[in-house]
Amino acid sequence: MWPIKFISSSIGKKIIMAVSGLFLILFLCTHALGNAAIFVSSHAFQTYADALHSLPIVVLLFGLGLLVILLFHIGFGINLFLQNKKAGGSRYAVNTRVIKNSFASKTMPYSGLCILLFILIHVFGFNNGPADIKISQLVKLYLSEFFYSVFYIFSFCALALHLSHGFWSMLQTFGINHPRYNNGIAKLTLIVPAFFLLFFSGIALYFLTGLGASY
Repeated sequence: MWPIKFISSSIGKKIIMAVSGLFLILFLCTHALGNAAIFVSSHAFQTYADALHSLPIVVLLFGLGLLVILLFHIGFGINLFLQNKKAGGSRYAVNTRVIKNSFASKTMPYSGLCILLFILIHVFGFNNGPADIKISQLVKLYLSEFFYSVFYIFSFCALALHLSHGFWSMLQTFGINHPRYNNGIAKLTLIVPAFFLLFFSGIALYFLTGLGASY
């Protein structure tokens, strides 16, 4: 059957990785947009959280869909990494990257593992927090704690490292590679990871430094 042949082929695995990666990046964008309310006030963030959780079925379906996408990304990512390691070459026929980041490429499974660990701890922490504390205050409680904030920032450093190669790889799979656009692509591979790192680390530092004392 063609679906089995597709996911068994090298190009099929690359496409699944690229598409799942794109969905995960889009999720990060929407997550960042929602979390931007933190910088406005605790009331603004709580209003956003309450509106979101007033649709439990939507949240459940979205969460399950995101979980499936994440599992596909992890599974096929490990498979491609081992396949590439065995072959001893690049996964991509086109390898004209303007800015090379071999360290990010070689450490993709390890940065990915750090991200996965963060997701598990982060989701568990916020889903199993004290029932009498609102989510807006739980954010302040956790991120005002030194070790959790450091872990939070470190995790987004791992994400930035992961994206610095993964974003470029995704564009290669989609066929976005041309001398005319390579400089722009090179900048994007720096801008996109840097944005997520600065934004989410900024949330942790907002509470850790005391700037969010009146939140």
